[in-house]
Amino acid sequence: QVQLVESGGGLVQPGGSLRLSCAASGIIFRLNAMAWYRQAPGKERELVAVVASGGSTNYADSVKGRFTISRDNAKNTVYLQMNRLKPDDTGVYYCHNWGSDYWGQGTQVTVSS
Repeated sequence: QVQLVESGGGLVQPGGSLRLSCAASGIIFRLNAMAWYRQAPGKERELVAVVASGGSTNYADSVKGRFTISRDNAKNTVYLQMNRLKPDDTGVYYCHNWGSDYWGQGTQVTVSS
C-alpha cells in the first residue's frame, strides 16, 4: 500500500519561508522521481517542482530561484524549501510519485499579511 504523507504547511507572511516534507512508503523510493504540485482556489493543479531518482531537478518558472526541491533516500522523504513566499504561492500543496496515480492528501500553504 503506497502512502505519501505531507507536512509543514501553514500561514506565513509575504517574504517568509516554509519547508514542506513528504514521507513515502510502499514504493522503492530511491528509484522513483517525486514531485510537488499545488492548487490555488479556483485554479487547476500545477506542477511546482520535480526531482528525479538521480537528483536532477526542474521547476516551474514562477518558483525558480525561490523554491528548492530535494530528497533524502535514507528517510524516504522529499522536501520543498520555499523562500521569499508571495501571496500567489497560496494553495494546497500535494506530493506526487511521478508517473503513477499516487498522491498525498495535501497540505495548505497560506501567504498573507
